[in-house]
Amino acid sequence: MTAGMLLGQRVTDADGSVADLRDARIAAGVIIAGPGNPTYLTGAARDRYPVLRTLDFSAMTAPALVVVGDRDVNPMFSDQAEYRAGAYTLSPSPKDLLTVFGGEHILGGISGYDAAETTDENPARVEAVAQLTWAYLRTALNPADPAWTAARDALHVAPSPLARVDAK
Repeated sequence: MTAGMLLGQRVTDADGSVADLRDARIAAGVIIAGPGNPTYLTGAARDRYPVLRTLDFSAMTAPALVVVGDRDVNPMFSDQAEYRAGAYTLSPSPKDLLTVFGGEHILGGISGYDAAETTDENPARVEAVAQLTWAYLRTALNPADPAWTAARDALHVAPSPLARVDAK
């Protein structure tokens, strides 16, 4: 949630005040499996995490890559696969959405030694996310650098791509 907040995402606190932590020094960012569209929250999540009900992406104007797994569905938060894409779908452009195929919440990685939170461990997927986020940031911070265009093109022509990119 921190990356989204620094890029312009806002929340309304319980006292009604709006938390707006946009930092103009941040030229672009990456949100990996962040919180999403509040309308998709389950009742349990709405009750336990009231701040998630007030997520507002309408002022998130900074360029961003939003990374989601197409299998990142956790009934404790949302039963909708589209939930985590909220930072992309509900914010103004420019934004890119990287949908990682087969990716659950940790996108193929593991959270620590002897951890059992993931059921989709996949080093190739983790490497792809690392390379694609690197390429995005290289080009976002230096528009003359073709890394992001090359990475998107490589995904488009790959016989078995690990992800898809949408842009607006």
